[in-house]
Amino acid sequence: MHELTNLDLTSPAGWLPLFFALIMAVSMLAYVILDGYDLGVGILLRETADLDQKDMMIASIGPFWDANETWLVLGVGVLLVAFPSAHGVILGALYLPVALMLLGLTLRGVAFDFRVKAKTYHRPRWDRAFFAGSLIASWAQGFMLGQLITGFRQDWPGLLFAALIGLCLISAYRLLGAGWLIMKSEGALQHKAVGWAMSSLWLTAAGVLAISIATPWISPEIFDKWFKFPNVLMLLPIPAVTLGLFGVMVRSIRRLPVRLEQGNQYGAEVPFACTVGIFLLSFYGLAYSLFPWLVVDQLTIWKAASSTEALTVIFYGVVVVFPVIVGYTIFAYRIFWGKTRALSY
Repeated sequence: MHELTNLDLTSPAGWLPLFFALIMAVSMLAYVILDGYDLGVGILLRETADLDQKDMMIASIGPFWDANETWLVLGVGVLLVAFPSAHGVILGALYLPVALMLLGLTLRGVAFDFRVKAKTYHRPRWDRAFFAGSLIASWAQGFMLGQLITGFRQDWPGLLFAALIGLCLISAYRLLGAGWLIMKSEGALQHKAVGWAMSSLWLTAAGVLAISIATPWISPEIFDKWFKFPNVLMLLPIPAVTLGLFGVMVRSIRRLPVRLEQGNQYGAEVPFACTVGIFLLSFYGLAYSLFPWLVVDQLTIWKAASSTEALTVIFYGVVVVFPVIVGYTIFAYRIFWGKTRALSY
């Protein structure tokens, strides 16, 4: 923290690393939410045996899923070029889960593209492959999150915590995917999605609670940021609103079956919106806890940053590329918004 106190944030050496840290954070948040729901839909694919419902689930993410992964490429790219020393430490410590995640994402991509070309009797095999890829990628991302929070501890408590967070993130993506399907589908699939959302709630809540407890516990400095007076009072709305969103979601999910039976779609967006809100608040709390560290108690964003000259060159590229990615993402969602229609080949 002394480094942050002595920095001149008006100079390029001060604000450029901060700018790239913000771009990286926004990219990773966008990836977690946008690719999170289609990973969740992939995980839910095994929950129904109805081929027409599976086609509808695939159709609901078809226009978006590939573009959603652009945010992961941007986030990791910024980490590589703007914070190379942190990239080395993080990717070195997470080599195996990163490889596992890439394997899962590759399997998903292959399964998605081959599924739409496969004959009907081959399609279940690609559905299983899409489910497996989604499950592997989700767990690997949760494991990496758990490792990041614990400062890449390689002892049994650290590894078990990371494995638990992996399971919780699977549940969180499942909840996000169920909320997406409630919003995008109709009929029997929509009713099933309501049940899937309810069954995903509690493990998701357990993951949020586990991260909330573990993050201040691993570092006295982070503990002080949260619980030192008057910080504790100013930060109280974050857990309070998160708890409130869980409550609103439970209430909405319990009421939805009756409304849907009556053909009333009012409130169909609430579970997805609440889940996104929980992700946003959780991400904000985690970012507040870890700032200014990229590797807890080892590397700050300024220590890990490339030279000011290199960051200046990269800055102009990002200023052009980032708005383009935001623009085509908004355009795609605007064009394909609304209820999903039957998948055609």
